[in-house]
Amino acid sequence: MTIRGAITTRLRNIPLFSMVIALAALIVDQVSKEWAVSHLGDGHVDHVVWTLQFNLSFNSGMAFGRAQGWGPVIAVAATLIVVVFVLTLRRTDSKASIVAVGLIVGGALGNLIDRLFRNEAWLRGRVVDFIDFQWFPIFNVADICINVGGVLLIISYLRTSTSSGVT
Repeated sequence: MTIRGAITTRLRNIPLFSMVIALAALIVDQVSKEWAVSHLGDGHVDHVVWTLQFNLSFNSGMAFGRAQGWGPVIAVAATLIVVVFVLTLRRTDSKASIVAVGLIVGGALGNLIDRLFRNEAWLRGRVVDFIDFQWFPIFNVADICINVGGVLLIISYLRTSTSSGVT
């Protein structure tokens, strides 16, 4: 079997629904970031409701502003995580896991695209963040997808473990 044939066979075993969710998450994330850059690029802040505001920020680190300047390392790690998650999809039939992995992959790819292309140097880009509650670190749609997907994955694992008697 050729390499192309092996890859095609492996991709056929990945649930399509998960890839559709990943693509939808990626599109919503990138469109929202483009809106934020074009609408908030002049430095103004849009108050939405309560403490929620849209406030443009760029993050060269990881979640919550940690590891500033580690963009290339984070990008490589994110790429590996996406590959691992996509490969694990071939072995799951849990609907919650399929949705969870789609959200995580879509969110990770959204932030990875920023790291790859939102600066003058490859892998030196900064992630666009704009959702600001003022009492919590600023984040974006990709971050929401990653976190919701992570919680769903944990719930799916716990439900599977409980139903199979694994503790």
